Amino acid sequence: MGQSSSSQPSHGGDLASSFEKFFKDFKMESKIISQEAINSIQSSLKAGDLQSAGCVINNALRDINNAPLSIAVTGESGTGKSSFINAIRGLGAEEEGAAAIGPVETTMERMKYKHPKLPSVTLWDLPGIGTTTFQPHEYLEKMKFREYDFFIIVSATRFKITDAQLSSAIEKMKKNFYFVRTKIDSDLSNVKRSQPKKFNEQETLEQIRNDCVNHLKKANVSDPQVFLISSFDLADYDFPRLESTLLRDLPEHKRHIFMQHLPNITEATIDRKKDSLRQKVWLEAMKAGASAFVPMMGYISGNDMETLKDTLTLYRVYFGLDDSSLKIMAKDLDVSVEKLKENLKFPHLLSVEKHEESLGEKLQRYIKKFCSVSGGPISSGICFNKIFYLQNIVLETVADDAKVLLKKQISKDFEDSGQACLPQDVGNENGKSKRASS
Repeated sequence: MGQSSSSQPSHGGDLASSFEKFFKDFKMESKIISQEAINSIQSSLKAGDLQSAGCVINNALRDINNAPLSIAVTGESGTGKSSFINAIRGLGAEEEGAAAIGPVETTMERMKYKHPKLPSVTLWDLPGIGTTTFQPHEYLEKMKFREYDFFIIVSATRFKITDAQLSSAIEKMKKNFYFVRTKIDSDLSNVKRSQPKKFNEQETLEQIRNDCVNHLKKANVSDPQVFLISSFDLADYDFPRLESTLLRDLPEHKRHIFMQHLPNITEATIDRKKDSLRQKVWLEAMKAGASAFVPMMGYISGNDMETLKDTLTLYRVYFGLDDSSLKIMAKDLDVSVEKLKENLKFPHLLSVEKHEESLGEKLQRYIKKFCSVSGGPISSGICFNKIFYLQNIVLETVADDAKVLLKKQISKDFEDSGQACLPQDVGNENGKSKRASS
């Protein structure tokens, strides 16, 4: 993949410097390769050993591309397990493939739900331990606990002693678990209806959270993590905090697929998806690099266009801009798909219409922008293929379009709720969204 340090000693330093500048701005929970791998790549680049750096990158990409994600959701009937599973898969209750919602536990077996667009992501609906005759350890063995990356323990009221016992058994088996208290929107509505003058949303949320934590502590759960969730308002309450916690706790190579499977509930989620993909594109470009930087990158071949079409198709799926997602959103917003696309940039991205900025012009503009932020082009030792820059143009375009659609959805939700205007932080961690694009 390159020359040894003896023949190109200066190139390695340039590459290592560029590599360091690129990755230093990503938070720990956003990085899709381990710090150990980052250090190893950087050391190899400093030594001019591109072959060793490429080997580490290749192994990291293989792990990222092949990483399955398996999430166990357990809780008794009526706690909102199915609604939660549907929400984080970006599905409505009546859509094809949605988990059945009902007040009665229909099976004592685990139920498997594949993500509709990412087959390597599986959610498992496990019967609540309180509905079985198993002891916690037996329950986990029966439910094949080794297959899951982590457990979500769901309750719609106070967590019970069986939930606490289950968490203890999970902990002994070196797995992560998180307590999710569902139906928070209903609780708030009931309190507001019964005490309209005294009602304070933040105080009520804190009371519910403290009540859950205290009951778990009494059941000998040390430092329980409790997240208050509404499956119908996923962007609200504690789901963004749960998202951040899961990213922090997951192995680095599984963060990428976890981010891509989440619905676009906030701008922060969209930005995290973009950051994850930027890292992956960077690694792939370094892996594919040749021995020298090619400065003349204005020409775009037919092969480049085919690659970009495939990239655009994939990114549209990740960011909820694929045809099926747009049809669902258009129906929700009561507009045509054509109307929905009017303010989006991706339909014209690869066009050759005269009034549009050409892809070559976009490429040159992006290169200048990228180099100004990353400390200059990777100008020696490796060819950063123009596809790297072009894929980043596609990535930024679809991420921006996803934010446009998110704001449209939030605006519609506020109109439906009768509120006069949007909050200033619309679409961010605390923005409201009753329905997110998948």
